[in-house]
Amino acid sequence: MAAVTIRNLSDEAHRALKVRAAQHGRSTEAEMRVILEAAVRPASRVRLGTALAEMSRNIGLTNADVEALDETRDRTPAEPLRFE
Repeated sequence: MAAVTIRNLSDEAHRALKVRAAQHGRSTEAEMRVILEAAVRPASRVRLGTALAEMSRNIGLTNADVEALDETRDRTPAEPLRFE
């Protein structure tokens, strides 16, 4: 894991970080990690599973449809490739 040193942080900013950390029940270091993580991970980021679930809802796919697809699926094991 990477380590970061922050130089020339004002006393006011450091004090505010300590207060904010205490309000959230975290150490100052843990609070800084949370702030940095939130800053670099946008809230509008779409996760693949979320996007697929929304697409399925939009087209009207139901659990019954998925179960029907699963019932008709070929369960025969795949043949291994041969390189002869």
